[in-house]
Amino acid sequence: MARSDLLLSLVKAGTTGNRPAFARAVEALIADERAKRHVVLAERLDTELRRTPDADARNGVPALFNRGQVEHVAATTLVHEATAARGLDQLLLPEAAAAALRELVEEQQRADVLRSHNLEPRHRVLLSGPPGNGKTSIAEGLAYELMVPLLTVRYDALIGSYLGETATRLRKLFERASTRACVLFFDEFDTLGKERGDAQDSGEIKRIVSSLLLQMDDLPSYVVVVTATNHAELLDRAVWRRFQLRLQIPPPGRGQLTQFVEAWQDRLGRPFGYAARTLADKLGPTSFAEAEEFLLDLARRQVLAGGGAPARSIADARLRQWKSRVTQANAGDAR
Repeated sequence: MARSDLLLSLVKAGTTGNRPAFARAVEALIADERAKRHVVLAERLDTELRRTPDADARNGVPALFNRGQVEHVAATTLVHEATAARGLDQLLLPEAAAAALRELVEEQQRADVLRSHNLEPRHRVLLSGPPGNGKTSIAEGLAYELMVPLLTVRYDALIGSYLGETATRLRKLFERASTRACVLFFDEFDTLGKERGDAQDSGEIKRIVSSLLLQMDDLPSYVVVVTATNHAELLDRAVWRRFQLRLQIPPPGRGQLTQFVEAWQDRLGRPFGYAARTLADKLGPTSFAEAEEFLLDLARRQVLAGGGAPARSIADARLRQWKSRVTQANAGDAR
């Protein structure tokens, strides 16, 4: 959101007596000042906004609202807030995708340089590809690199059953997110951004998509929106155009899967009975998530065996079970 829009929102909220809107505008202004490295001004504004009801009453000014309570409501209803624990360097990503994400991080970290030339950093990312290959981890990695909270949208709280309810909650979600720097993550994004030309949908989905597009356009650039979908073909064409960075995240190749097995061997501190490349070949085409589950299952059986069985025999038993599972899954897909 441009500074002129922030000031206009501030004046409108003040003149109409809309105290929650006034507080949101001030918080957005604070975040904007922090992004520009105007730390002293941002802290002074934050101190004034945090004034206690008693202090306000002594000065004859009514308290705006309980700031902590509003943030608590937003966090527990519309989003799940978490602190990222791993960065992009810990992910095995396609080279082009990793380079693009690094560029986005640099733009966000040096936003003041861009703004001095009337430019804004990119902040809208669309990730597509089959499940289990790192889309959620990328959102976490970006939050880690930018040192901001990760806000994951909760669809169970966002999607309403009444006409217009979802659009209203969506607006509230974006208003809350815009008050500070963060990564706002939409998993299964096709739930909201579905093609509006679908004849099987009611007019409600069209209103939701229209509201989504308007709200995304108004988001300040210090809010990094990351969306993930397994079904990119379902997304509305106008939704596609809103994203400055569109990345395809494919399943791992043989080399990536070998690196993944090696990393887990080092993390767990135990051999798996086969060389990493051999084990990757035996697993065959799979996702990172399924490979991780296999390796954890293998490690559990080794621990419970307590050295009573060779690592390779345990691995062979797990691989037989794995192949049986893959065969059943393929048969199910064929049906």
